[in-house]
Amino acid sequence: MTARLDRLGPAREVAQIAAVIGRGFSYPLVRAVARMEDEALQTALERLAEADILLVQGLPPESEYRFKHALIQDAAHENLLKSRRQALHRRTGEILRDQFTATAAAEPELIAHHFTEAGLTEAAVEWWGTAGQRSLARSALLEGAEQLKRALNQIATLPVTPALRREEIKLEVAFANVLALTGDLLDGKEHYDRALAIYDPAEHRPLTTRSGRDVGVTLLSFRSNCVWQLGYPAASRNDAERAVKNAREIGHATTLVYALSRAATCYILCRNYAAAHAQLDELTALADEKGKALGALQRGWLFALTGNASDAVRAITSGMTSLRSIGATLYEPRYLWNLAMAYTELDQLDDARRCIDDAIDKVEKSKEKWCEAEVHRIAGEIALKSLAPDTEKAEKYFDRALFVARQQQAKSWELRAAMSMARLWRSQGKSQQARELLAPIYGWFTEGFDTLDLKDAKSLLDESAT
Repeated sequence: MTARLDRLGPAREVAQIAAVIGRGFSYPLVRAVARMEDEALQTALERLAEADILLVQGLPPESEYRFKHALIQDAAHENLLKSRRQALHRRTGEILRDQFTATAAAEPELIAHHFTEAGLTEAAVEWWGTAGQRSLARSALLEGAEQLKRALNQIATLPVTPALRREEIKLEVAFANVLALTGDLLDGKEHYDRALAIYDPAEHRPLTTRSGRDVGVTLLSFRSNCVWQLGYPAASRNDAERAVKNAREIGHATTLVYALSRAATCYILCRNYAAAHAQLDELTALADEKGKALGALQRGWLFALTGNASDAVRAITSGMTSLRSIGATLYEPRYLWNLAMAYTELDQLDDARRCIDDAIDKVEKSKEKWCEAEVHRIAGEIALKSLAPDTEKAEKYFDRALFVARQQQAKSWELRAAMSMARLWRSQGKSQQARELLAPIYGWFTEGFDTLDLKDAKSLLDESAT
């Protein structure tokens, strides 16, 4: 490969510059990085195409190029002296950032890559963080996890400063969110705890208006959801209530709206529906349009759980339409399982099955695994609602829910799945089997016994003993 490149004469340098830019690149970008006159650059690019090194589409200045083989690109890249290679990566990153803003917005990971290769660690951290947040927003969770992990690994190599501490907290929050959303709850909680240990209210609260919402409130709100799933409903409520209290003290509307929304989720999960309604009433009075859409979805969730199925369908479909219009797809599996529950109550079972199948599909495709157990449990409940209940299908769904919950150590979801299976087995005369399934998971819990899930589990155990 090296000998082949050496035979290219002046075109060799253009091949090396192009190799730094990437496997594929545009004429305007290579021209900006190479800083060459059009005639000389076009001659070199034509030579590379004739030598079967580059594939070309279109005519300059609209042409697009691609290395025919990755090995050729790698050889051209590695042939550069390290200092020259780093300088070209720096120039490429800066040009993408400053002159190709549409590309920078759509593919921040490109700029992160170039700054990493250039040895500009602080800039690389910023852009890996941006890339991770963008991936998270569009539900590319595994991709986002890798990008955020790269940012955290790089920030750990830098001297500690207040500015980098703030950036580290943001990255820990985002990384914890990705872990929790993909069902890695224990590691997610570890990163929430780490970020809270770093967070200093005196230092970081004044940055609230610049960052959109207070990071301490955000951390408590996210951890609340995580610890509920891990089986600590009282700790979950404590985090949610602290978040709302702190948000009120800060006096920042966006932070308070966020805290109220997440507190409502906590109360719904704990099945304290009156408290959830109160949070959403206050949220609705304060929120912007996006906040109102999220509030409508949560209100729809409440309606689905409290027997107002028609209102649930209207609220959820309206909220989903609003969020989809701005490209927000995160948490769609939850909205779809709520919609499926509402349709089931209305005896619209075809619609219910369509929604729950869609939820299962989205969980698999997006890797938003945090709710996988509950989605399968709901699918099992729907299978039992038809005129001819499919108990075999329901049991398979409940089995899957139990397997996933145990794998994730998501004790609250495991408890719900165990109760669904226990009720099915009791209806089949298998009371002893139902008790043997439910008793160990109920016995694992150490707090939250005032919540409805644990009260229902206790009642079911007592019934199974008679």
